Amino acid sequence: MAFNLFTRWRAARDATHQLDSLLAQANPAAPLGTRNEWLMELGYWLRRPTPGTVTVNDPALTFSEHTRLRFLLQVLDRNAAQAERFGATMRSILKENDARSLFADTGMAARPGLFGELVARVHVRALPVAPNQAELSVVFALLFISSRDADWVGALDPALIARLVEHVSSGASAADSAMPELAEALDDSIVLLCHQIAATALEAPIRQRLDNPHENARVLMQLSTLSHDLMLSPVDGDERSQLLNSLRAALAKARAAIDSVYEHLERFGVSVDVVFQVERTRLRIDRVDQLLAVWADRTQLTNYSALTSQLIEANLNRSSIGGLLSETYSLLGRKVVERSAETGEHYIARTRKDYFGMLRMAAGGGVLTAVTVYLKFFITSMHLNKFVEGVLYSFDYIGSFLAIHFAHFTLATKQPAMTAPALAQKLDDIGTNEGRVAFAEETAALIRSQVAAITGNLALVFPVALLTQMAATHFFSHNLITAEKAQATIDGFSLLGPTPIYAAFTGVLLWLSSLTAGWADNWFALHRLHDALAYQRRLKWVFGEGRAQRIADFAKHHVAGVVANVSLGIMLGMIPTLLAFVGIPLDVRHVTLSTGSVAAAIGVLGVETLKTPALWWAVGGIASMGVLNLAVSFALAFSMALRSQGLRTGMRRLLRRDVIRYVVRHPLKVILPPKV
Repeated sequence: MAFNLFTRWRAARDATHQLDSLLAQANPAAPLGTRNEWLMELGYWLRRPTPGTVTVNDPALTFSEHTRLRFLLQVLDRNAAQAERFGATMRSILKENDARSLFADTGMAARPGLFGELVARVHVRALPVAPNQAELSVVFALLFISSRDADWVGALDPALIARLVEHVSSGASAADSAMPELAEALDDSIVLLCHQIAATALEAPIRQRLDNPHENARVLMQLSTLSHDLMLSPVDGDERSQLLNSLRAALAKARAAIDSVYEHLERFGVSVDVVFQVERTRLRIDRVDQLLAVWADRTQLTNYSALTSQLIEANLNRSSIGGLLSETYSLLGRKVVERSAETGEHYIARTRKDYFGMLRMAAGGGVLTAVTVYLKFFITSMHLNKFVEGVLYSFDYIGSFLAIHFAHFTLATKQPAMTAPALAQKLDDIGTNEGRVAFAEETAALIRSQVAAITGNLALVFPVALLTQMAATHFFSHNLITAEKAQATIDGFSLLGPTPIYAAFTGVLLWLSSLTAGWADNWFALHRLHDALAYQRRLKWVFGEGRAQRIADFAKHHVAGVVANVSLGIMLGMIPTLLAFVGIPLDVRHVTLSTGSVAAAIGVLGVETLKTPALWWAVGGIASMGVLNLAVSFALAFSMALRSQGLRTGMRRLLRRDVIRYVVRHPLKVILPPKV
């Protein structure tokens, strides 16, 4: 029984009635919901594939829907009674459903904010639509359900449209005709959209970001007046033509004004809500242009099919959750990438001076990381509950990472997520062979920077951690960790265990910290906090104008680094703990911290442990950490950077090939910079 129900459920997706049954069900006196549902079923019949109708020579027969529509009209031509019921039913549907919702609302965001619109789209995707609503937009959504519908409707030829219109309007009296209601709805929709464009664009978040705000604000305010006057103008006469041209010119100026908001966002930081409202306004301007094309020439039948096709596409996009997020966050993603690229430039060693400077900074980072390792062992030895332990781990990491940052040292694994966007910024000239060679050279510089950073970290963290333990044993006859903990540390880093998975997971966290840093830098710029701090009255009163300016400069320079380090410390300390609460056994494996931990364990267990397989499996695990920490964070950051640049898949493959070829031909350049 259950299997039969499942089979019928699957079959119902594409099931359709026969045409004779559908025409027999046409009833203009039926309840509105029944008539709307009948039209939906007619749409399913039109979409039903017809074998053997596709032909190359006749473009009119490219779509099977065209063939079925012709067949429907031929049946109606031969049967006057069916044609009369069909026409009367179609007119009643068009007359009793409000067309304003179709013209003004279809494809438009229904909520003023991004989150509300996201929830609304989830509802659209997840919940069924009631066909008994007196809204033509609802009928439209039930009738056209795929992007193919937009294609075949847009490709309708004028003769076929004329025949369909003739059957819909044939025999209609003046009172029965749906045309007056549709014409009135078209007029009202144009005026309504112009009101909405002006209202949204004149709100403070957008108005303050307009280029020439006073002049553009006046242009936007004219839209409502021009559209209203146009609808009331005489049908015949020069006044209507002049008003139409004036409205179209005002719309063009409004579009340019709205586009100028993006330039402001690019310079001063991105607000997701502002981007959402700008996109919403641009869609409304485009919709008014589309409606005016029909309104200005009602005799051109292809204008109707073009508008219908555009409405279908807009309605389908309106239900796309991914499309909403992609459109709204694309600019933010590009801005975050740009902010990360500015930071990442400092981590790329292009000369030998930069290279050895990177080694020194990484060596300092290794020394401070050794301190972090022993603090973590101390926290573990207190045997606190896991949540408190995770909080203390976070403080340990945050303190260490901030100390490294303000001492101008570096931690190797944090670099890839920053340097990948900097690399993606070098994509401007990749259309030429010279540009791709330059990109490959930049990639080699990035790789050797990572080599220098990880070498400097490990070269110091291992001996410092080992000597610290040996000094404790020599001077105090006391181990900083127990032998059991030392052996458990070595066993826990084994390549044979889940270490590679944990290392890849840590790479994801490293990438997320770079995203957080880019977002924070954008947020700081968006809210003009540098200027706010520089002019802050109490800061100037307490510290003086010069020091207030230096405080603002300090905050601007360090906001991304501080947020990156704090967020990374919280994620490394708390996320494994929180995941453990819900039964997900994920831990973090950071190559520099783990190397220091193994060094401490060797100091406790002695040189005899060098002869054990467990240690060498742990060494293999640390090697996998180095590779996966760097590779995963770099891959995620580079992929996001490429997407923000709009690079095609074919060009990505070509770049990958050129980089591999360059590395094979010049292997030493990925280890040491060439002499200048």
